[in-house]
Amino acid sequence: MSPADTGTGYRSRMSVDPAPASREGDVAATVADFRFELPPELIAQAPPAERSASRLLVVDGARLEHRTVRDLPALLAPGDHLVFNDTRVVPARLHGRKRSGGAVELMLERVLPDGRALAKLRSSKSPKPGTRLLFGVAAERAAADSPDAPLRSDAPLRPDVSRGGDGAGDSVSVPAPAARTLSGPPLSSGAAAGASLALDVVGREGDLFVLAGATADDALGPYLDAHGEIPLPPYIERAPGPEDAMRYQTVYAREPGAVAAPTAGLHFDDALFDALAARGITHSFVTLHVGAGTFQPVRVEDPAAHVMHAERIAVPEATVRACEAARGRGGRVVAVGTTSVRALESAARANGGTLAPHVGETRLFLTPGSPFHVVDAMITNFHLPESTLLMLVAAFAGLGPTLAAYREAVTERYRFFSYGDAMLLHPGPGLRASRRPDGLPVPAKDRGPTAPDPS
Repeated sequence: MSPADTGTGYRSRMSVDPAPASREGDVAATVADFRFELPPELIAQAPPAERSASRLLVVDGARLEHRTVRDLPALLAPGDHLVFNDTRVVPARLHGRKRSGGAVELMLERVLPDGRALAKLRSSKSPKPGTRLLFGVAAERAAADSPDAPLRSDAPLRPDVSRGGDGAGDSVSVPAPAARTLSGPPLSSGAAAGASLALDVVGREGDLFVLAGATADDALGPYLDAHGEIPLPPYIERAPGPEDAMRYQTVYAREPGAVAAPTAGLHFDDALFDALAARGITHSFVTLHVGAGTFQPVRVEDPAAHVMHAERIAVPEATVRACEAARGRGGRVVAVGTTSVRALESAARANGGTLAPHVGETRLFLTPGSPFHVVDAMITNFHLPESTLLMLVAAFAGLGPTLAAYREAVTERYRFFSYGDAMLLHPGPGLRASRRPDGLPVPAKDRGPTAPDPS
């Protein structure tokens, strides 16, 4: 069936390309179930002229509708409640030198509770524990002493998105002196930053390097604020420009700590918020600081063997109350982005399946067959093949409907990934079977024992 104009400003399509028999029941055996062909020209390299002008593919089982993000007030119902991730992207990329003069590039992953930091590093030779890294004036001095080691900025560090990885997965355990931390005010504090920064490599955690300040005066946060670069995703093949500082950030971002944007939220602007409020649709916030691991593919054929990266989350009491109020009036909890989904569902899993305030770290990995305790609908962008985010979408909407929607999006020339278009997802057949007639989840107290999910 070809797309048909319904005369209502959008097109509707019934999928006629069902999932293969091996996918019945939405049980994916291998990563191969999550591969799809994507023409490179569909990967958005820049944001749209207007945030809410992006296209929106509505997925409700086999039914697909072509809309725009501005249609959300009409697609949602009065009483529904949107949950956004209010993390703020920090300027997490730096160019510097080893003390020997060799060029090095740093991509912050996150600051650890003890003040040290996890980061990706790229240089001609992998830095060993004890290597000192210099930035700013100190890096310029090191370059002057080693003129044959040019500081390259034309090939920025990118998280690996290939199946093969970067070969930096060995763990090296080197204790760091307790007094040597990345001390100083938090990111985006407005504190003054010096002209130089010195960091020492003190260990490894998988493919990430553990860094500590060389002295008590070497504070990474203020230095990044003053001299860091916006960390555009690996599939955006250009250097960041002035526009990215604003557009690779949601309009409501307020909690600094992410190195990648919660991209579903990039579509929301003040006019759309006003239209949603006029429709009687409320909203609240959670925080999940997105790490560079969000771009990593699952490198094992069995998704159950994948080790999920850790990310910090906070679900405040006000958000819990707002979600409960929405349910009480018959509304739905609509998560804006996979990060909001993971924050809400992690908080529920920490409380036996019922949403409750929660602060901590999550490694929650949702795959087809995983239960959803909180989320009734989801807004999200289009994701990388074989990624944990695509698996989360398939867990919610169903693997067959998800892959059919992606094929439709390719055919209809939707824009993919961070600066691309969006989807509005309704629960797939597998989730509907475990829900009440009105589509809401069965309360945790009525479900019986639930096996804990990895988190």
